[in-house]
Amino acid sequence: MHMKFSEESENSYFFSQPHQPFFILAFISALAGMLIFMLAYKGVLHMPVSPVSFHVYVFTYLMFTPAFFGFLFTTFPRFTATPLIEKSTYMRVFGFYYIGATLVLLGSIVTPVFSGIGMAVVFIGHLMGTDILRNIYNRTTMDDKHDVYWILTAMKMGVLAHFLFIIAAFFYSPLMGLSTEISTYLFLFFLTFSVAQRMVPFFSHSMAGRNDYLMKTIFVLLILHVLLEGIYTNSSFIADLLIGLFTGKEILRWKLPFPNPNPLLWILHIALLWIPVAFMLSALVNLTTLLSGVNFLALDIHMLVLGFVFTIMIGFGTRVTIGHSGNVMQSDKWVTLLFYWTQVVVALRILVSLTAALGWNFMVLFDVSATAWLIMFTAWAVRFFAVLINGKKLS
Repeated sequence: MHMKFSEESENSYFFSQPHQPFFILAFISALAGMLIFMLAYKGVLHMPVSPVSFHVYVFTYLMFTPAFFGFLFTTFPRFTATPLIEKSTYMRVFGFYYIGATLVLLGSIVTPVFSGIGMAVVFIGHLMGTDILRNIYNRTTMDDKHDVYWILTAMKMGVLAHFLFIIAAFFYSPLMGLSTEISTYLFLFFLTFSVAQRMVPFFSHSMAGRNDYLMKTIFVLLILHVLLEGIYTNSSFIADLLIGLFTGKEILRWKLPFPNPNPLLWILHIALLWIPVAFMLSALVNLTTLLSGVNFLALDIHMLVLGFVFTIMIGFGTRVTIGHSGNVMQSDKWVTLLFYWTQVVVALRILVSLTAALGWNFMVLFDVSATAWLIMFTAWAVRFFAVLINGKKLS
């Protein structure tokens, strides 16, 4: 299967760097996916597929994963001191994501047949992209492969989770829980943390040396979390508490200059601080659910994914977009407001879960939370899509 854009379009500025088309696709998926999910969850739109499964798939594999590829296709060669990825190589991966995402989104309101085909196409793109990173890893002559090893490991976990999701969606539904646990903790969180623990201390001029046991310990504890959830739902509070305490101690060791006057730095620091907060509160939430049966509406996952992964995606994505377009690496009032708004999105989603846990009607807050998300990505698109598409200079 070979997908190719026209020669004229491939030679345009829009495709000149890998992060540009992948970021655009990720943000469009974020908007379309939330709008469709919002309408389906409220019963306004009838979906031929499960709204919750659609929600998980779109945001994991059509929003976060393309954003990750856009970032890693740009930075991984630099991490490994290897040549830049050729345009023809990353465009093949983008072609699969573009076609697959279109089919998945269309299939959510038309027919699950389109969704199934789309998922298969996206999975091929996911596999190809990860293989590109694997080949770069194997080619590098660097002696120190510590960070890139863990980044690649997390990407492999993502491929595994993606495969399990497709099997669960169409053949064996009991695997859906395992797929979600792996994708959330061993893919989304672990990949983002693998990058963050390398880059945020560097950007912050931290003098703390690398802890060679950090990534190994976190990886083992995350596997423990997944195993405990597989054995008995909500029993992972033990692992969550350990991860929260361990990461909190490590982040304090870095002595990050927080609070910081530079928004491009403090948004990254806030994201990191969400890690111990999210894991320790998750331990409390899961223990409470285990003892009382109270449903917190996936509060544990949303605190981690929105508080840390989403927040730092906006922070890193903005840095890459500004820095690789010839603009001055600085935050204006618009960008600063967007960064504050990320935390509004996080807080509102937490309120949705707490309202549900109290047994109250949470649909009004759900609407407000989803609308805040749509405002966030629309505002970011208004500010930065022209930068990504044609290299607009920011005033």
